[in-house]
Amino acid sequence: MTAAAVTGVQPPAREVTFGEALKFWLKLGFISFGGPAGQIAIMHRELVEQKRWISERRFLHALNYCMLLPGPEAQQLATYIGWLMHRTWGGIVAGGLFVLPSLFILIALSWVYVVFGEVSWVAGMFYGIKPAVAAIVLQAVWRIGSRTLKSPRKVPLLWAISLLSFVAIAFLHVPFPWVVGAAALAGAIGGKFVPGQFASGGGHGAAAGKVLAHADGGYLIDDNTPTPGHARFRKMRLAGIVAVGALLWLLPMTALVAARGWDGTLAQMGWFFTKAALLTFGGAYAVLPYVYQGAVEQFQWLTGPQMIDGLALGETTPGPLIMVVAFVGFVGGWARQVLGPDMLFLGAALAATVVTWFTFLPSFLFILAGGPLVEATHGNLKFTAPLTGVTAAVVGVIGSLALFFLAHIAWHTPAGATSAQVDWVALALAAAAAAALLRFKLGVIPVIAGCALAGLVLRLAGWA
Repeated sequence: MTAAAVTGVQPPAREVTFGEALKFWLKLGFISFGGPAGQIAIMHRELVEQKRWISERRFLHALNYCMLLPGPEAQQLATYIGWLMHRTWGGIVAGGLFVLPSLFILIALSWVYVVFGEVSWVAGMFYGIKPAVAAIVLQAVWRIGSRTLKSPRKVPLLWAISLLSFVAIAFLHVPFPWVVGAAALAGAIGGKFVPGQFASGGGHGAAAGKVLAHADGGYLIDDNTPTPGHARFRKMRLAGIVAVGALLWLLPMTALVAARGWDGTLAQMGWFFTKAALLTFGGAYAVLPYVYQGAVEQFQWLTGPQMIDGLALGETTPGPLIMVVAFVGFVGGWARQVLGPDMLFLGAALAATVVTWFTFLPSFLFILAGGPLVEATHGNLKFTAPLTGVTAAVVGVIGSLALFFLAHIAWHTPAGATSAQVDWVALALAAAAAAALLRFKLGVIPVIAGCALAGLVLRLAGWA
């Protein structure tokens, strides 16, 4: 029996073929549950501990780079490692396969939702899922807040940024881009005059700062492997990738405008989600208030309760949580009949594909074009301090999202009633879900499944 059979760890390969890597990235696209933390943990286990394609230190270096960028860090990390191993096409395949399974699954689930969403048992399940989603957002506030906001005495400015951002979004309805811009400006100024409060922690979660040394070495890309030629900064390469990226944005946008005009639903979705993609500092929860402001309040592609349902579906499928935008696109495309009343499904599926394309295109460009450039500035306080300010604002922004969800589940209007009443059952479910997540450390999927079952039972019993 070999050592690999005993330990479960494969010996490092002399060379990983493109086909072998492709099979792994396809597998990852179907098993990447658990949000960014879970997805990063899966990649770490597979790539560092088992396959030994990349060392711990190089893995964390790539992760810290991705944490500095807007967009889903887990998907960008997959793109980065694929790019490092197999050049541009390696990055495209790794990042694309991280998203595509989730897109197809969400299109199918969104169709079931819009067609059968009013069926009693389906409505009962979603009645239970909505409080679970509110608890998940509260967990996100705690997780990001505990990582970013230390003692108020040590980082009072970060606490101030967080609280002001909460008030600005929740009560003053300030547009999300203005909140992000103000926080970045405060970080830039604070980093210059009080640098101690804006020094980056330099890590991600519990894994940051801990480097596991392997005495036997044997990584395909280890700590001392020189940066490959394609990953070094060159002005001509940067210009070429930016030009190709601009074409990949301009050509489909031109086609959408030519087909239905600039005010057409698909063109507006493309433009709106391009802006959203550039504002996703801090993960999907941070940009959801901006998506809500645009998709629900401004364009009215879907309703507030539908937005909560979409987030629930996004939590239960593999891939980045920001894939909830596919649900937004599908429901909006269905409601607006973008290809006419005779092609509702095709129009909705096209809308979901359009918003996914424009949401993730910038992420690929940040890695393929900006990787070598950003790595050169990593650790520079002038560069990281504004992002620290944005991260502090993200805590307040996600807090406003939690308040929005709790407000939606806390009140309901019974049949035949003229005024809303407090829904104590929904609030109790939210409290139980929050305890399961924060106190007992249960996973997202079990909590959502348990709340869905509870909602179904309550609905069938007539208590909800």
